[in-house]
Amino acid sequence: MTAPLRAGARRALALGRTAARAGSARAALLLARIEPPRLPLRVERGTAALGPRVAVFCHFDPRGRLAEHVRRYIAALAEAGLSIVFTSNAGQLEDAALDWLRPRCAMIVLRRNTGLDFAAWRDGLAAAALPRAETELLLLVNDSVYGPLSPLGPMLARMDFSAADVWGLTDSWQCRFHLQSYLLAFGPRAFRSPGFNAFWKDVRDLRSKEAVIRAYEVGLTRAMLDAGLRCTALWPYTELLAAVRDGFAEPDELPVAPLEAACLHHQRAVLHAAARRQPMNPTAELWRPLLSRGFPFLKRELLRKNPAGVPDLAGWLDLARAASPEAAEIILHDLRGSLRGRAP
Repeated sequence: MTAPLRAGARRALALGRTAARAGSARAALLLARIEPPRLPLRVERGTAALGPRVAVFCHFDPRGRLAEHVRRYIAALAEAGLSIVFTSNAGQLEDAALDWLRPRCAMIVLRRNTGLDFAAWRDGLAAAALPRAETELLLLVNDSVYGPLSPLGPMLARMDFSAADVWGLTDSWQCRFHLQSYLLAFGPRAFRSPGFNAFWKDVRDLRSKEAVIRAYEVGLTRAMLDAGLRCTALWPYTELLAAVRDGFAEPDELPVAPLEAACLHHQRAVLHAAARRQPMNPTAELWRPLLSRGFPFLKRELLRKNPAGVPDLAGWLDLARAASPEAAEIILHDLRGSLRGRAP
């Protein structure tokens, strides 16, 4: 088979897989509409007050534990002035985890691991009757990230709700344009929109991660745009690509150090993909320009599995330590218990 034919076959196979995933996602959504959402197993009030600025936090740990990086994230949200509605898909939590959460959270919701983070957020919003009349800011966050590497207050202050109604940290053009859902912030115009309420009323307990991404992660941004709301990101995809282009220069001599060579190779790969208008995941392929521009997180999947095969990932620890030595050590501690067959 000639090279053009091989390339064509690969493209056809990729398109076929994409179509199959899209079909399975639609089938999962149709099936889930038949079944009513499962009710939470337990709803408990914490001792912290529920104020006007609220974060609904989605957690999962199969053992019911509360990892140190999760505790750091919750403490950082509270330090930034946010009340916490903690929703866990673990089904149950260890006593030590509950004891730590009660004084820091306004509400704790325990549920089965159905529907992933969107179903958990739906149940957290319902349990706390959010948004309320006094609600000013509503954050949806999950534990798919390590960090923060810096205080969250200054970052949240950058979200100007006179300029946009819904803010994410990063946006993606994979599948369709959308805000990535590991952290989403809604202002009053957004969460008082009929489109916001209609979206969450329709969320079902989907069993497929692909279906959740297509129907809800991508679908939420589409629903907000269709409702006439403005959606934007603090670290836009186009600005990250511009940073890579502006910082790229072919060296006179090829670098000898393996990490430098890997960085150069990855920059070239990113620019070639951008030239082909091939969408990338900014929290994976663009992790380095993100951190260099003050992004306070690293995706857990990136460090644990590196599914995109990013070649320059070995430099993450130096950058994390430069931003926050304490956070870097917490990440290392978690990786020691979770990595299989690879080193940090």
